[in-house]
Amino acid sequence: MSHLLKALGDGLRVRFMPSFAVSVSRRHFISATLAGGVAGQPVLAAPAPAVNPGNFSEPARDIPLTADADVIICGAGPAGVAAAITAARAGAKVRLFEWRGCLGGVWTAGLLGYFLDFNKPGFARELRDKLDARDARAKSTSTSRFCYDPEALKLLLEELCVETGVKFQYHTKVCAAFKEGGRLTTIVTESKSGRQAWKAPVFIDTTGDGDLGFQAGCAFETGMAEDCPCQPMSLNALLVVKDAEALREFIRFGTPKKGENTDGEKKKRIKDVLVGTGHFPSYASPTMWHVRDNLIFAMMNHEYGIKAWDAAEITAATVRARAEMNKMVANLRQLGGPWEGIQIVATAEQIGVRDGRRIKGRYTVLQDDLAKGARHDDAVTRVNFGIDVHALSADHNKKHSIMPKPIDMKPYDIPLRALIAKDVDGLMMAGRCISGDFIAHSSYRVTGNAVAMGEAAGVTAALAALSKRLPHDIPWNEGLEKLKAIGQRA
Repeated sequence: MSHLLKALGDGLRVRFMPSFAVSVSRRHFISATLAGGVAGQPVLAAPAPAVNPGNFSEPARDIPLTADADVIICGAGPAGVAAAITAARAGAKVRLFEWRGCLGGVWTAGLLGYFLDFNKPGFARELRDKLDARDARAKSTSTSRFCYDPEALKLLLEELCVETGVKFQYHTKVCAAFKEGGRLTTIVTESKSGRQAWKAPVFIDTTGDGDLGFQAGCAFETGMAEDCPCQPMSLNALLVVKDAEALREFIRFGTPKKGENTDGEKKKRIKDVLVGTGHFPSYASPTMWHVRDNLIFAMMNHEYGIKAWDAAEITAATVRARAEMNKMVANLRQLGGPWEGIQIVATAEQIGVRDGRRIKGRYTVLQDDLAKGARHDDAVTRVNFGIDVHALSADHNKKHSIMPKPIDMKPYDIPLRALIAKDVDGLMMAGRCISGDFIAHSSYRVTGNAVAMGEAAGVTAALAALSKRLPHDIPWNEGLEKLKAIGQRA
């Protein structure tokens, strides 16, 4: 035993994280090692650990640390891919982490089906043009609202990330964040490779639900106050029909025919047909969009009061939503006629979340900004999409699937300050987790704005990291000049 003590030394330590350590006494270590007993020797009893019912103390351990990036981005949805590609084009070394198996987030894994508020310059225009070149955007007279081929978009986004040198990693979720003083310096991810630590000068939270900001200790809001009620979730699906043209009175086509019924009338007709089968849809404005040929997207369900960070609640909501979608499609198929042969090609890998954490920033976009059409010198995008609060409960849904608007909205600016965390230095946000109130969020959350915000966060993060400054030290006119230099502004 004396040899063991000599080898271990009196200074035995077990490291947990790069900047955290826990001392372990020789006696405690030996007691634990010899808990099974040694022949001829008494068993040494280990000190009883403090018991905290309902908790488990994770053992300390070393994990590999990588520090090869200027900018680390968590979440590869619309905001995340825009941020990553833009930061890489601006000269930064970028790592992008995504917990699903593709890029695009709600566009692809979530089968959103529809681009909104997308008539913007820069990366949004580039995506439109590249989708058109691949015949992967539904024929539409609008450059702001249109459908797309989700598989083609997955491939395009991967090609763009590879082309720009973005190092992206799938099946990897951020699970912890660590600061030095008030500055975020290190994150920890969990994946098939285990736990890994990553260090960088600047981070961007594009998780949608504000996961990184929360783990870094930022204040946040969700729903109408500190907690729900929040907007419902929807599980979308990709469908195939026998003849899309025969269902034109129900399906939204990109280019309407002369005299065609309105989108609102199409929704009402779908609902009336579903009610006629004996089922009142959980989303009383069910919608179908034409993608191409006989392929269509469908949004026809709501799940109410689900917290975006509660895995058990989201699981139950997903199961209910998938069952309801299958039930509705089966009911339509039994009607025959133009509905004959309708079937689900795929339901979304992830239920669509409208309302997660909104991380507190250096500016908060408020309902009043929408009412007056706020303008800012550091405006990163102008929002044109209106207030869009879906029914907050099943009871509301029976009266109005979209809640009455509290104000008349005017197009308004989102300033760069709303993308910079207030409580933690070195952290930015883009997409629906930026700093805003419930009503403002219902407007800016659509993906055209997410892309523009991602672009702004990406170029700002790159400039900050490469010049050893913090994001709040970068004036927006410097970001605009850099976007022009890399060809993402005219």
